[in-house]
Amino acid sequence: MDLDGLLIDIEGVLAVDWAPIPGAIEAMAGLRDRGLRFRLVTNTTSRTRRGVAEALSGAGFTVTADDVMSAPAATGAFLRDHRLDARCFLVNHGDLAEDLQGVHLVDEDADVVVLGGAGPEFAYERLNRAFTFLMDGAALVAMHRGLYWATATGFALDTGAYVAGLERAAGVEATVVGKPEAAFFLQAVADLGVDPGRVAMVGDDVDNDVLAAQACGLHGVLVRTGKYRDETLAAADGEPDRILDSFADVASLLG
Repeated sequence: MDLDGLLIDIEGVLAVDWAPIPGAIEAMAGLRDRGLRFRLVTNTTSRTRRGVAEALSGAGFTVTADDVMSAPAATGAFLRDHRLDARCFLVNHGDLAEDLQGVHLVDEDADVVVLGGAGPEFAYERLNRAFTFLMDGAALVAMHRGLYWATATGFALDTGAYVAGLERAAGVEATVVGKPEAAFFLQAVADLGVDPGRVAMVGDDVDNDVLAAQACGLHGVLVRTGKYRDETLAAADGEPDRILDSFADVASLLG
């Protein structure tokens, strides 16, 4: 591939539960040595951009918050730009206060229901309150639509399952801010300052990472780590441009 930049997923590609995938640290260092531009694009919602960078740095990667584009940060920007005065009811696992500065968070009389990352907070009482707000006319905003992710102990249910349930129950359609939305990928490419056709997205989710990026004019590269499954790839509506065993092989994309 003739590339000027990479978009790189984190969970399942560089690390699992913040433990580096073998060879990923060295591969990332190699990209920096070559001067290749990249952004880490993640739907991780348990940490802020700065928290993501700190976790990766603690694991051995050379990363700063400026390298990270996250769904929570994009959601904060979306709400400030489009719903500045809205009262927002947040359901999320993790502290995102830094990325949601300027967003008016409430527990009552919400104008917008915001779904972040799934976890213990996605219990019946809180989800039912979200449903009630939606039935009363609130809008639904989701940080992403991923159905599951890979952990050190196996797959775990993610936000997309709850998004689909609330959409169906309340008869609403969510505004999704993170992957697989085109605006998320294109903003990351704009940050790189290169043409989309010279950028590859590297991810472990064939639908939300790879095919979604290809629909935006990027190259799509799937890795066989993280949430990768043969049966998911076989059932997908398209094919990746390249498949790698892991991010450790990323240099092979660059010729």
